Amino acid sequence: MTRLNLSKTQLAKEHANLAMYRRYLPSLDLKRQQLTAERNKTQARLADIEAQVARCIEGIGGEIPMLANKDIDLKGLATLKTIRIGERNVVGQRLPILVDIEVAVARYGYLARPQWVDLVAARLKDVLRLRVEAQVTRRQVALLDAAATKVTQRVNLFDKVLIPHTKENIRRIDIALGDLERSAVANAKIAKRKKQAA
Repeated sequence: MTRLNLSKTQLAKEHANLAMYRRYLPSLDLKRQQLTAERNKTQARLADIEAQVARCIEGIGGEIPMLANKDIDLKGLATLKTIRIGERNVVGQRLPILVDIEVAVARYGYLARPQWVDLVAARLKDVLRLRVEAQVTRRQVALLDAAATKVTQRVNLFDKVLIPHTKENIRRIDIALGDLERSAVANAKIAKRKKQAA
């Protein structure tokens, strides 16, 4: 750590730094609160999407019990064709958003497969869409979590390190300048007495 210069100039600098830290701290704290709120909202949305996926998968088995028949090949029935991902800005943090998703259903002969395969294809499309949406939402949660952690570190730096350190510097400079002032007054009085005695 550098040696503190005990002067009025340094005191003015320390007061300016303290004012700046106090000015930035509330905005950083607000940003942290907004990021945390957005992260909580996104986590709730992720939990909802995952619950929808689980309900869809469970519903398919209940709705189409014929799926247990292994003779009918359903592999490659629904596949992801294209995924378009955009960005949105949340309190300075860029987050991916799902703009569009296209699921391709493989062509199959309507007479070669039973009619319930159409329903399976529709449900698989829904599940694929939800799973991609869940992946994008997980990425959003991870980015928001990292941003909230970074801003929290900055808030703690200002609140627990910089502001107390600057206050301590101001206190030390005030004490040193007060001591110098008292010393100068005492020296002046001594010089005055000596002058009067002579």
